[in-house]
Amino acid sequence: MRITSKGQVTIPIHIREQFGFLPHTHVEFVVEGDQVVVQKILNHPRDRGRWIVEHLAGRGTGKLTTDEIMALTRGQD
Repeated sequence: MRITSKGQVTIPIHIREQFGFLPHTHVEFVVEGDQVVVQKILNHPRDRGRWIVEHLAGRGTGKLTTDEIMALTRGQD
């Protein structure tokens, strides 16, 4: 794997899936001896709830319209 001219690399999909590196996940680089470790920053304030929304996106089986969902969230019948 090569680093691009912008310093970017692509994390293989099987690694992203195994470790939960979803789009917009915050990571940090930790130097351990002569190696660099990439790890998720857990509980980053900007990530609250985002991961669950992205993980569940497109998996719903309900047939509610947007108006029906809004009525449910507002407690309207």
